[in-house]
Amino acid sequence: MIERENSDLSIRHQCQLLDLSRSGLYREKKEISHEDKNLLDLLDEIFLEFPYYGSRRLTKELNRRGYKVGRSKVRGLMRKACIEAIYPKKRLSIPNKEHKVYPYLLKEVKIDRPNKVWATDITYIRMERGFVYLVAIIDHFSRYILSWKISNTLDVGFCRDALNEAIEKFGAPEYFNTDQGSQFTSREFVGILKSHKIKISMDGRGRAMDNIFIERFWRSLKYEEVYLKYYSSVTDCKNNLNKYFTKYNELRLHQSLGYLTPREVYSGMRKVS
Repeated sequence: MIERENSDLSIRHQCQLLDLSRSGLYREKKEISHEDKNLLDLLDEIFLEFPYYGSRRLTKELNRRGYKVGRSKVRGLMRKACIEAIYPKKRLSIPNKEHKVYPYLLKEVKIDRPNKVWATDITYIRMERGFVYLVAIIDHFSRYILSWKISNTLDVGFCRDALNEAIEKFGAPEYFNTDQGSQFTSREFVGILKSHKIKISMDGRGRAMDNIFIERFWRSLKYEEVYLKYYSSVTDCKNNLNKYFTKYNELRLHQSLGYLTPREVYSGMRKVS
């Protein structure tokens, strides 16, 4: 993917062309076995259909399909695929003891205009060989995808780059909502939000319904694009995702938006009826 010995293109330039986070290059990604790759892909599909399945039920489902795996194995794969069951918990947990977790602020907020609330999340994108992670930032009111990045590691760099790009292109929102993933609770990511005086909101752990719009977008993306293809390379993945994001923003009609496109609503070209 990245040619470190290429004398014509610097590593920085190659990362820019592939839209990859440069910081991820300095972490050696362990090779994944063919069996684990198949299990990851299958877990991703099962979880999209049954997002309330935890490791116990996912293990049982895989066993029913003929895969002899234990719960500890499934837990490890869930972490790798950024999967966590949706269910309410009485007490919030902290992914990283050094990171502050912020409260959920959107319960009483009326989202009545673009740039009132943005949200983000990370998902697993399968390829023919291996996989990458995708982060996207969505405007709650219009469902418009403001920016996105892919990475082969779960470092904070590609999340930071997506956030900086969205703010540079569209200005700063009033609220920004995330889950409690360590990328989003990191000082680096939170520091950007604070520097732009953005109010920070975080979901209760295991409460994907708090971030429902980005969760719905992942479902659309995977059923309408990812599951129909197996990307041959990171470049192929990036090019196809770019086409889908353009179609989603510019052409795809949303029933919840009165059959308008996210672009029409975000830009104010047409009002939601």
